[in-house]
Amino acid sequence: MRQTLSLITVVVDDYDRAIAHYTNALGFELREDTDQGGGKRWVRVAPPGSRETCLLLAMAGNDAQRARIGDQTGGRVGFFLQTDDFHRDHARMLAQGVEFLEAPREESYGTVAVFRDLYGNRWDLLQLES
Repeated sequence: MRQTLSLITVVVDDYDRAIAHYTNALGFELREDTDQGGGKRWVRVAPPGSRETCLLLAMAGNDAQRARIGDQTGGRVGFFLQTDDFHRDHARMLAQGVEFLEAPREESYGTVAVFRDLYGNRWDLLQLES
């Protein structure tokens, strides 16, 4: 048996603003943007080279969902963006205005730094040791 984690939902306040952030600031690719009617869209973005897993950008549809924007994991790092060149991507993201919460650090498993996306969700930018 083979299974794949294909989508992870990130609740956002505006589709176009979210697409701009994930594609410009984080360098993701827009994989799909399909109008579903009634103001809803099916929007998938993914890091370049990602073959199976995408983020599904889902616009909040009620107060309960709006309250979760940016805090889907209770303030913990909830997303891990693995790269083959930490320093290249860190520099590019800084130049795009991405907010890093710490300086890069070397750990036993690799190089890492925590950043926030447009909504405040915490991410690790991570390059694993080979």
